Amino acid sequence: MFIKDQQPGEYRWSGYKHLFQIIKDLDLKLQVVMSFHRCGGNVGDDITIPLPEWVREVGNTNPDIYFTDKDGSHNDECLTWGIDQEPVLLGRTALEVYADFMRSFRTEIDEFFQDGTITEVQVGLGPCGELRYPAYPMENGWTYPEIGEFQCYDKYLMRSMSEAAQARCRRHWENGPQGVGTYNSRPYDTEFFQDRGGYNSKYGIFFLNWYSQILIDHADRVLMLANSIFEGTQIAAKVAGVHWWYNTYSHAPELTAGFYNNIQHDRYAPIVAVLKKNGAQLNFTCVELRTSKHKEEFPDAMSDPEDLIWQVLTTSWQIGIPVACENALPCFGRDDYQRVLENAKPALKKREGRNLVGFTYLRLCPTLFEQQNFAEFKQFVKKMHGEDVFDDS
Repeated sequence: MFIKDQQPGEYRWSGYKHLFQIIKDLDLKLQVVMSFHRCGGNVGDDITIPLPEWVREVGNTNPDIYFTDKDGSHNDECLTWGIDQEPVLLGRTALEVYADFMRSFRTEIDEFFQDGTITEVQVGLGPCGELRYPAYPMENGWTYPEIGEFQCYDKYLMRSMSEAAQARCRRHWENGPQGVGTYNSRPYDTEFFQDRGGYNSKYGIFFLNWYSQILIDHADRVLMLANSIFEGTQIAAKVAGVHWWYNTYSHAPELTAGFYNNIQHDRYAPIVAVLKKNGAQLNFTCVELRTSKHKEEFPDAMSDPEDLIWQVLTTSWQIGIPVACENALPCFGRDDYQRVLENAKPALKKREGRNLVGFTYLRLCPTLFEQQNFAEFKQFVKKMHGEDVFDDS
C-alpha cells in the first residue's frame, strides 16, 4: 500500500486510516516508513512504484534533480541531495517536499500517534530508503560483488564540489576522481581503489571527505525535520550494510556508497553521531549474513559482513543510540535465524544497552508460510523473546 502526491502537496490517507484501524483492533503496533524513493529495479523488488508523476515531469526538463554518474547517466530512484536546499521542484526545495509529506501524514493520522498504535517512524534518506548513494544500481548493469560508481555528477553536487575545492585553493580538484573504473570493476583493477591507490592521496582524501560529508549533512537536515514533526515518537534511519570488499585497504564499495570507512577512517561514527543528535534509532541491514558462508558462495568478494556488523553495532552502542537490524536477503533457515539471534543478544557483551532493540523481518513472501519454514520462523520469534543463551565460543 502506498500513496503518492499526484499533484504537488495533495495526499490521500483514507486507505491508511482504514488499515491502521484494523491493526489497532488486533492490538498490534506499527512501524511506519516515510519513503521518498522509487520501488523497483533492486534485489527483491517485484513491483515498480515510480516517483510521483509531477516529480518525473520536472526531471524530464531538469534531469539533474537525480543522482548522476560520471558518464552522465541519471538515476531516478530518488532525488539528489544537491537539491535539498534548491527550490527546483515547482518552487519548493527537496527538504520542503519531504517536510510537507511528513507533516500531512502526522496531521491526518494523528489519532494513531496519540493512542500509541504507531511506535516508530523510519525516515527514508536515499535509494531503498537507505542512507547511501545509489552507487550500485542493477539497472545500470551493476552485478554483485563489484565496486559501483560515485554518484556526484549532477550540476548541483558538482557546484558543491567546486566550492569545496576553491575553499582549499585547489581549483584543479573541482572534478571527480580519475581511474575509478566502472560499475563492474574490482578494486585492484583501478588506480584509485587499488591498495594505497588514489583514495589515499591528498586529492583522494579531500574528495572522499567531501562526498561522505554530503551524505551526513543530508541525514542531519532530514532527520532534524522528522524529529520535529514526529515529536514524541521514535524516529529511525536505515543504513545499508555494504560488506563486500570489506577486507581490502580501500573498502571501495563503501566509498562509492558514501561511507568513508577504510583502514584509516571510520565514517560510521559521524553518521551515528548525527542520528544521536536528532534522536534517531539506527536500523542496520544484513544482520543474518555469516562471513564463512558468504566466502563459500563468493570467494573473490573479500566480504566480511560479521566484522562490518560488529563495527557498526559497537560504534552505535559506544555513542549511545538504540540499534535495530533487518535481514538483507530472503531468510528462512535455522542458521540465518541463529545468526540474527547472536547479533541480537551477544551474551558476553550484554552490558546495559548492548542488545538490539528490534528486528524487522524483510521480504515477507509465501515461501515463509510453507510448513517447515513457518515452523522455523515461530521458533525464532520465541527465542527472540527469550533469555540470552549465546556466548563467544
